[in-house]
Amino acid sequence: MPQATDATRTVILTVDDDPGVSRAIARDLRRRYGDGYRIVRAESGGSALEALRELKLRGDLVAVILADYRMPQMNGIEFLEQALGVYPGARRVLLTAYADTDAAIDAINVVDLDHYLLKPWDPPEEKLYPVLDDLLTAWRSSDYRPVPATKVVGHRWSAPSSRAREFLARNQVPYRWYSSDEPEGQRLLAAAGADGLRLPLVITPDGTALIEPESTELAAHVGLATTPTAAFYDLVIIGGGPAGLGSAVYGASEGLRTVLVERSATGGQAGQSSRIENYLGFPDGVSGAQLTARARRQASRFGAEILTAREVTGLEVNGPARVVRFSDGSAVAAHSVILATGVSYRQLGAPGCDELTGCGVYYGSSLTEASSCEGQDVYVVGGANSAGQAAVYLARGAKSVTMLVRGESLTTSMSYYLIQQIDEAPNITVRPRTVVEEAHGEEHLERLTLRDTVTGATEVVDAQWMFVFIGAAPLTDWLGGTVLRDENGFILAGPDLTPDGRPPAEWALDRPPYHLETSIPGVFVAGDARARSAKRVASAVGEGAMAVMLVHRFLEQS
Repeated sequence: MPQATDATRTVILTVDDDPGVSRAIARDLRRRYGDGYRIVRAESGGSALEALRELKLRGDLVAVILADYRMPQMNGIEFLEQALGVYPGARRVLLTAYADTDAAIDAINVVDLDHYLLKPWDPPEEKLYPVLDDLLTAWRSSDYRPVPATKVVGHRWSAPSSRAREFLARNQVPYRWYSSDEPEGQRLLAAAGADGLRLPLVITPDGTALIEPESTELAAHVGLATTPTAAFYDLVIIGGGPAGLGSAVYGASEGLRTVLVERSATGGQAGQSSRIENYLGFPDGVSGAQLTARARRQASRFGAEILTAREVTGLEVNGPARVVRFSDGSAVAAHSVILATGVSYRQLGAPGCDELTGCGVYYGSSLTEASSCEGQDVYVVGGANSAGQAAVYLARGAKSVTMLVRGESLTTSMSYYLIQQIDEAPNITVRPRTVVEEAHGEEHLERLTLRDTVTGATEVVDAQWMFVFIGAAPLTDWLGGTVLRDENGFILAGPDLTPDGRPPAEWALDRPPYHLETSIPGVFVAGDARARSAKRVASAVGEGAMAVMLVHRFLEQS
C-alpha cells in the first residue's frame, strides 16, 4: 500500500451530498489509508472547494479527489473542473451510479478524469482499494510537489495590476493576489519597502520584489523562457495562438529545430475564451486556458522552444536565411518562418474608454476579472462568439449581464449554440441597436452613456465593469512592406497572390507560391492573420499543421 512520507500530512478528499455515503467512503478510506494520509470529507462542491483553497494556502498536498457525480448546485464534473485549477496534480475520481457512466466517460475529456467508480463499491478490498493504490502510486511517482506561488499585491482599479494578473494567468504561472488595502497586502508592501503608490508589487518565489514590472522583466523572474538557445533554427514561428502552437507541435515532432516567439501569452484570443464548445473531440467543451496549456506542454515535450514576452519588430531576407528581429535589437534566423500572429481586439473609440482601460474597461479579460464581478452588474459589448462566450461565463457569478449589440440581433454573427445558452440564462439581457457613446469615471469606470442607433436617444447607466469584444485587427503592422497584405492588413498567401495566374513581380522562383506561402519564399502564414481565413480555432490548428508540411516541401527543394 503506498504511503505518504511528506512532513505535511497529504490529503485524500471526498465530496458527496449524501451524508450516509459521505461517512461510508470516509470510513473505508481511513481504514486503509488513515495512517499515512489525512482524509477530508465535504458534503457539497462549494464546501469542498473552500477546503481545497484552505489546504492550498497552508501548503498541504492533495493526492486524490473523489467526487460524487449527482450533487445539487454543482455536480461532480463541474466541481472537479474547478478543483483542477487549485490542485492540477491531484488524481481525480468520479463516483457514479450505473446510469451515469456516459457522463463519467465524457468527463475524461473535460477534467482529465483518472478513474470512475460505480456505487456501491463493496467490498472495498476489491473495488476501491486497488484503484486508490494505483492512483496514489502514480501520484507519488509524478512531480506532485506544490509549485511555489508568485505573490501579487495590487489594487482592483489599477491597470498595471490587472495586466500583471492577466499575464501570469494566461502563462499558467501560479500566483496569489493580495489587495493593497488589506492587512496582508500592506504587510508585504512594508516587507518590500514599497509605499504602495506604484502597483503592482510582484514577489517571485525566490523572494525578489518587482515594482510595476514590464512583461519581459516579469517573465524572466517567474521562469518563462525569453531568450533563444541558438542563433539559427529550421523554423521560427511568430505567434503562440492555436495556429502557432499547432505549427510548433507538428514542426518539433517531425524533427525540425523549432522556436516559437510570443509577445504576450500563448493561446491568443482563443486562450482567453471561457468555453470553446465546437472544437472537435470535446463534446462538453474545453476552456481556452486548458486547451492552450495542453498544447504548450505537447509542443515542449517534442522539443520546441517557446519564448514569451518577446516582441518581433522586423523580418528580413539574408540569402537563404530568414532573419527575425526583436524590439531589443537582437535577432534569430532560420531556414523558414511561419507567421501566426493572429489578431487583437479592436479598441472601443468612445471617449473615456482609453483612460479607463484596465480600470473597469477590459478587452478579452473576462477570465481573470470574473471573480471580482460576482454580484455585480456587468456590460458586454459585441455580438459575435467571443462576446457570447464571455457573457455566458460572467453570468455564472454576476448579478446581471447586459449585452450591447450594434446589429439587429445576434443571429447574423453568433453560433446557434451560444444564442440558445444566452436565451436560457435568466440574468443575461441583449440590447440590440445599442452602442457605447461615452465612458465616465475618475479612478475607475462609474457610468456609461448608451445610444440607440435607430432613434438616436441616449441613456446614462451605472456601470463598473465593461468587457469589449468588437471584432479584431491583424497584428501585422510590424511587417511594413516586407510581405504583401490586403487593404485591411491581412497577409496574402498562395492563390491570393496569383489572382491572374501569375505570381507577384517580386517573386523570384520559377514555381508559384505554395498554398500558405507569402510573397517571400519560405515564409508562410497560418491562422487568423491570413487573408480570408475561417477565424475558427480548428481551422487555425489545421493551417498550422499544413504550414509545417509546406515548410518541409520548401526545405527539400532549397
